[in-house]
Amino acid sequence: MFLAISLVILAFCSMEGVAWLAHKYLMHGWLWHLHADHHKKDGSSFFEKNDYFFLIFALPGIALLALGSFVGSLYYLLFIGIGITAYGFTYFLVHDIFIHQRFKWLRNSNNVYLRALRRAHKMHHKHLGKEDGECFGMLLFPARYLKEEMKRN
Repeated sequence: MFLAISLVILAFCSMEGVAWLAHKYLMHGWLWHLHADHHKKDGSSFFEKNDYFFLIFALPGIALLALGSFVGSLYYLLFIGIGITAYGFTYFLVHDIFIHQRFKWLRNSNNVYLRALRRAHKMHHKHLGKEDGECFGMLLFPARYLKEEMKRN
């Protein structure tokens, strides 16, 4: 049980680094053509090309869930897949629902961390092009945003 919980937590936490690297070097790199409409919305559709990343990033988690479920000797991959999938679900809740309000479920918060998280993401979106970006992660961001929000309380 300890191994299972440890693998889920480790995979979840590792995904923040994977998300940061993928966002900075893939989304703002050679896959910019899929990510650009997330920074410059045309308003014509609820969906964006950027939504393809949901599928792209879900595939490794699905593969690990399947392998860990069906190949007995690879059972530990199930727990890694659970951690990756949990991060993906958290990303959807935080990024699409809370930050970008694609669904009007979680509008505002008085939580200092969540306000700082939203501010850091807004600073990421102030750059409309693929260069000169900042704050590429989702859950982790520079401490200055947290300090600013703490001063506002």
